[in-house]
Amino acid sequence: MKPGIHPPYEPVVFRDKAGGFAFLTRSTLTADRTGGRTVEWEDGRTYPVVDVEISSASHPFYTGTARVLDTAGRVERFEKRYGRREAP
Repeated sequence: MKPGIHPPYEPVVFRDKAGGFAFLTRSTLTADRTGGRTVEWEDGRTYPVVDVEISSASHPFYTGTARVLDTAGRVERFEKRYGRREAP
């Protein structure tokens, strides 16, 4: 790796605004790039915080509240309306 061209890779807290969930990970985002917002974490240290709209704690796919669409019924309605095409 070339020295001096990579951004700093430091601990950052990502906080889900919808689910009230937060997790600590490493990122290239720093306190000055997050608008200077910081939060005190469970270990007593202060870290930059990034507020996200949705995460695995609030996304319907991960929480099990996602609905499955009836695509088979849609295909059948289309074929009924316009007929089935024959393969060449």
